[in-house]
Amino acid sequence: MNKELIVSCPTCKKSVAWNDQYPYKPFCSERCRLIDLGEWADEQKRIPGEDAHIDENQKPQDY
Repeated sequence: MNKELIVSCPTCKKSVAWNDQYPYKPFCSERCRLIDLGEWADEQKRIPGEDAHIDENQKPQDY
């Protein structure tokens, strides 16, 4: 038996099957995906932690 994974859209909470029918998974639509992206861009969402200290005088390292 192959049980299909169902997830909740992070934006609108609609149920989304994890298959090719939903190309924007885990989002239900491109609209919900863009809403989420906009929230990150506006810094409404962020990963908790200390801000990174960037020394403006330090030269970038070659990788």
